[in-house]
Amino acid sequence: MSNRLANETSPYLLQHKDNPVDWFPWGEEALGRARDEDRPILLSIGYAACHWCHVMEHESFEDEATAAVMNELFVSIKVDREERPDLDTIYMEAVQALTGHGGWPMTVFLTPEGAPFYGGTYFPPTARHGLPAFADLLRGVADAYRNRREDVAHNAVQLRERLRAGFGVGGAAAGEGALTPAILDEATDRLAGQFDRTHGGFGSAPKFPQGMTLDFLLRQYARTGADGALAMAELTLEKMARGGLYDQLGGGFHRYSVDDRWLVPHFEKMLYDNALLVPVYLHAYQLTGKDLYRRIAVETLDWAAREMTDGNGGFYATLDADSEGEEGKYYVWTHAELVALLGPEDARLVAESFGVSERGNFEGSNILHLPRTIDVVAHRTGADIERIGTALDRARTILKEARDERVYPGRDEKILTAWNGLMIGAFAEAATILGRDDYRYRAELAADFALKHLRRDGRLLRTYKDGQARLNGYLEDYAFLADGLLALYATAFEPRWLEEARAIAEGMLDLFWDDEAGGFYDTGHDHETLVARPRSLTDNAVPSGNSVAAEVLLRLAAIYDKPSWHDRATTILTGVRELLRQYPTAAGRYLCALDFALATPQEVAIVGEPLGHDTRALVATVRSRFRPNTVIALRQPGARENAQPALLRSRNLIEGRATAYVCERYACQQPVTTPQELAAQLGD
Repeated sequence: MSNRLANETSPYLLQHKDNPVDWFPWGEEALGRARDEDRPILLSIGYAACHWCHVMEHESFEDEATAAVMNELFVSIKVDREERPDLDTIYMEAVQALTGHGGWPMTVFLTPEGAPFYGGTYFPPTARHGLPAFADLLRGVADAYRNRREDVAHNAVQLRERLRAGFGVGGAAAGEGALTPAILDEATDRLAGQFDRTHGGFGSAPKFPQGMTLDFLLRQYARTGADGALAMAELTLEKMARGGLYDQLGGGFHRYSVDDRWLVPHFEKMLYDNALLVPVYLHAYQLTGKDLYRRIAVETLDWAAREMTDGNGGFYATLDADSEGEEGKYYVWTHAELVALLGPEDARLVAESFGVSERGNFEGSNILHLPRTIDVVAHRTGADIERIGTALDRARTILKEARDERVYPGRDEKILTAWNGLMIGAFAEAATILGRDDYRYRAELAADFALKHLRRDGRLLRTYKDGQARLNGYLEDYAFLADGLLALYATAFEPRWLEEARAIAEGMLDLFWDDEAGGFYDTGHDHETLVARPRSLTDNAVPSGNSVAAEVLLRLAAIYDKPSWHDRATTILTGVRELLRQYPTAAGRYLCALDFALATPQEVAIVGEPLGHDTRALVATVRSRFRPNTVIALRQPGARENAQPALLRSRNLIEGRATAYVCERYACQQPVTTPQELAAQLGD
């Protein structure tokens, strides 16, 4: 018989509905049972695409004997971290405090009041690698709860105090002092000290695609002309794009590389990674004109449109690492398969290009990557470059068609507001930079979906699946969606998107801002009471809600002339000043926001018909270069004055022609009507 998870919509929770474990979803029923029966809680947190979550399920949660121990000694709660980032943040902080590291599946033991007192990540069914057998651990924890209650209570109190201190006033990231460009320069120097000058990226294996950090380096180059910043970004972007981290046949990036050279990925694909990387490749294309960067952005967006899009326009969450129960099976190839599909001569050229060998580079098979340039392949094979290019084009088509016949990885088809906000922004930026109306249409569909299905009574919700929207939205849902809508507004200047972004920002301030903390909490002031109120201050796999909120407030403040919003953004940045200086890989989006705050952003107001040739010429001039610290708004002639944001008020046509006003803090230069004059005012 199915357990209580059968009534949930989360694909991750539904994966566990037939376990013999008496799982509860998080909620009062489970917490009340623990209190009434004075039993500790076993909290297991994971997500649908997590390989080791599947392993632990198969080894322990599907095992009748282990389940019997869990059911006898604990109230067991299963949580999808993607649905409940608040719980994930709180209990991951606790596990890291206890063990020095974290990850998923996360296994945490709580008092009936929800206070953590012990925990870890994956535990094996038999003792190995210094980890106890899971069933033995369960018995030991339960014995401690029954017979050493004072020790358990002491641990719980210490962890609770640590959590509250870390999330509240005077947290680890608190800082004071002036915000100056020296912070950006010092962060760049620290990144240079951590940079892998052979393979790109920062630090050693495993390596994650740190899109926010790379985008900061591109902005640093645009601000200062520092070739070193551009070189770090370019080497990393190229190595990732040529490695196994990138899906060379279908487009899109895997979660991370288990080695230091981007060859062997952890094969899951996350919507957010790809949404964060697309703008970086687009910005690199703007700065350098290199077609590789444009191609990677386009292929990644096309993958998202093809494989991650709901029929109503929303974007799905993840693709699993596993296929037929094996990690990576969907993506890898043997040398013999290439010969059978392509013929011996084309297989020879393709194998040389894609790094395929009879021995293999991953458990006897091969992860496709591009270890050498096409001219090197030509030298090694004796074939000319045109012949190799033809063989590769043919191979990509044939191999992709053959791969489509394989068992597709599991797909988590819940739609998350925050991650959709990121992908709306990615499609919108591509529409703007590449002139792709089809990408704008995709972004509009997703924005319409979110505002229709993930909002109730003016309040954003977190997740949508099977016709049901659930859970109040978190800070990141508000910040990321507002950010995506601002990017969407800049594609065709539809006033609705700007107005919605402002409304969401106002809701964000009402629900999450705290004057004493000097920033936003992750949960609204009316959220259920938890052991601590979480406040994520660092950029991790996704940016901190605070970092995105800071830039959203800065941009809206420039358009609407809202000094109080600008002040709140700088309050956030001042609070994480030391984080920016000392740990830049945990603060990439904050650094981008600080760059904007320090730049005295250019405010460009354009008056004209959106589809008019003269209007489009002025807009194209603004978009002709990478201008991360420019805001642009457009007013149609005859539009009601009192309906305009401050930047567009009292702006009129000059001699009936489309007109541009270039301002800094609302001090404007003479209005101009030609692209040449506008370019001069922009400093081109």
